[in-house]
Amino acid sequence: MSTSKAEPQEGAGADVELVIDSAGPLSQELITGLNELCERVEDAPDEVLVVLRLRASGAAGGQDPAQGPRSWPGEGVGIHLVNRWERALRRLERLGAATVAVAEGPCGGPALETLLATDYRLGTPGTTIELPASSGEFWPGMAVHRLANQLGVVRARRLVLFGAGLTAAESVQAGLLDEIVTDVAEGIRAARELTARVTGSELALRRRLLLEAATTSFEEALGAHLAACDRTLRRGQREAGTVPAVAP
Repeated sequence: MSTSKAEPQEGAGADVELVIDSAGPLSQELITGLNELCERVEDAPDEVLVVLRLRASGAAGGQDPAQGPRSWPGEGVGIHLVNRWERALRRLERLGAATVAVAEGPCGGPALETLLATDYRLGTPGTTIELPASSGEFWPGMAVHRLANQLGVVRARRLVLFGAGLTAAESVQAGLLDEIVTDVAEGIRAARELTARVTGSELALRRRLLLEAATTSFEEALGAHLAACDRTLRRGQREAGTVPAVAP
């Protein structure tokens, strides 16, 4: 189950927040909550920071959060629902706004899959990373693709092949988390200051270039990078009031 908080939170400036239950199953409610968040960000007239709180509520069936994530994606889930979930994550991954994940406690299932689609990732001392599993079987979702792209095959091997979990410290070392915080509110504030250095559109461009780098040849990537370089040069020239030189 997910709880969407689409309105900016008191004292948080222009934050848009979504809480995702890491112990919950894949459901249309979860997908709708994520899509509604994306819609609000896409329609926002000003820069916003997206904050995704990933934690086990323990509400479903009396689940003890300390026991970790439940089977993912859960019973009775069809492939069409999985496809809609993956598309919602891809939409999140392409937002023209900075996205910050806060993982508290066991992080698996929807929490891990969401975490991997965000820009900046905070964990708490009790955070653990666990690969999603379906009734004890390895779940071959797009989290595997993101792990391999973000960590490299060698570093992702232990997680994917053997399902070995990671502690918070190990997750930082592996690059899955950016930092461990004891004060979540302070961690979000610091992340807000960090991400405010780059506009949402510029961040989206940088993110896209990074995502495409692992799967695109140099020749194919050259055009996109030259276009990005040209955009940066023109912006600098506009700010300086200079006229670009004409190439011979």
